Amino acid sequence: MGRRFNATPALAKTYIDLFVNRRAYTLQSFRPNPESGRHYYYRPKDKASGAPVLLDEKTVCAHLEGTVTVGLYAINPMNQRCKWVAIDADYAKAMDDLIKLQYQLTQDHVESALEMSKRGGHLWIFMAVPVLARQCRIYIYELARKLGVPVKGSALAEGIEVFPKHDQIQEGAFGNALRGPLGIHRGAKRRYWFYGADYTLEAQIGFLARLRKVTEEELGHFTAGKELPPNIAKVRSETESRDRSQLGAKWRGFCILDYVKEVRVVGRNYVARCPSCATVGRDRGRDNLAILISNPRFYQCWAGCTREMIRIALGCPIAVRQSI
Repeated sequence: MGRRFNATPALAKTYIDLFVNRRAYTLQSFRPNPESGRHYYYRPKDKASGAPVLLDEKTVCAHLEGTVTVGLYAINPMNQRCKWVAIDADYAKAMDDLIKLQYQLTQDHVESALEMSKRGGHLWIFMAVPVLARQCRIYIYELARKLGVPVKGSALAEGIEVFPKHDQIQEGAFGNALRGPLGIHRGAKRRYWFYGADYTLEAQIGFLARLRKVTEEELGHFTAGKELPPNIAKVRSETESRDRSQLGAKWRGFCILDYVKEVRVVGRNYVARCPSCATVGRDRGRDNLAILISNPRFYQCWAGCTREMIRIALGCPIAVRQSI
């Protein structure tokens, strides 16, 4: 995956100051899903106790060095605030729109950092102190409206996505994680850098640290009297109840969502306790099983249980076709 880098504790501390608003995090899998070919994210947990593992400087160093890849959550549910806003664009001419947004931000004297990504880029804005997620979202959506930048979900299949994706989340919820910058994307097998600094960890993090941060007073001024545009599709809260029969109705045949309980959203997946793990008393964190939201036919146990084992545990073994 290219040149190796060494991350010092000082770099990790600065990275945490910039990007980490809560210690919950996700890890990107090393092996792709055999059916979808994608590297999914999951929340790590202690093998002995099953308790969630919290992000620390050692893990951040490993992320910067490329041995693991972490995903970061924007909102802290204790105060509904975030340290940063990230605009994700991965469609045709995405970089053109991000550059337009970046220029418009300079008109408000807001400095931002443009990061490359696999299919487009991410534009990051940092706050002087954690600010309300809702105000951040209002500000970016208003800029997009003013510039005519497409927004995904507003009756459009392609457009920018704004992180945080929620105005607020309830205690115990997580929202949507975004790949932590400067780590290695396991699927692309490469590291994506920010424009504006040399391609070293020291130069990149130094560049980000020097950017002028938006104050809470400034953000209040930018958003005074404004609301989220009415055409923006609201992201459903993770804690909203779901009718499992409706979730599975569009899929013919077996649908695992009809069988598993206590499903919650993590990134692009539903997660739940793996039925196979449960039969032997494992998966106390109830998140070994990942189910692709866009197509629940794709599911995987991160502890290694096969689909056959999961189906047997559910009492619905996979039918074996007999050859004649």
